Amino acid sequence: MDIADLITPQRVVAQLRATNKKQALQELARRAAAMTGIEERTIYDVLIERERLGSTGIGMGIGIPHGKLPGLDVLYGIFARLDRPVPFDAIDDQLVDLLFLLLAPESAGADHLKALARVSRLLRDRTVCEKLRGTDNPDALYALLIDHTPSHAT
Repeated sequence: MDIADLITPQRVVAQLRATNKKQALQELARRAAAMTGIEERTIYDVLIERERLGSTGIGMGIGIPHGKLPGLDVLYGIFARLDRPVPFDAIDDQLVDLLFLLLAPESAGADHLKALARVSRLLRDRTVCEKLRGTDNPDALYALLIDHTPSHAT
């Protein structure tokens, strides 16, 4: 699984405006609804339910909100660089400014886990994150995300 299988240039948000976690998740749900055809509220509810199990803020300013949705037939991703960091209940208590939303079909099982692992590995690379934080150009962000995906991805 490649990052390019999850996002397109249109699914990269260079300056997402949000003042807190709830707003960030609402805005991601709004954007995801437009691309999936699934109700914004349904997507938001899935994301909030997942957050209740434990924050998807994985540390180092990164959040990977995710969930499974009925009605999806493929994995969807949206990458967002927030215009300013927000509290996200991350495991290291740091503010979050890089978000990668991942939505999967209910039946996705192993594919969902592989996609989460791929995104997590990419965003745990400090050099990649520094570069992502260094630009607010959506095309440059997209290129950074897919160029740092190894061609031998599993």
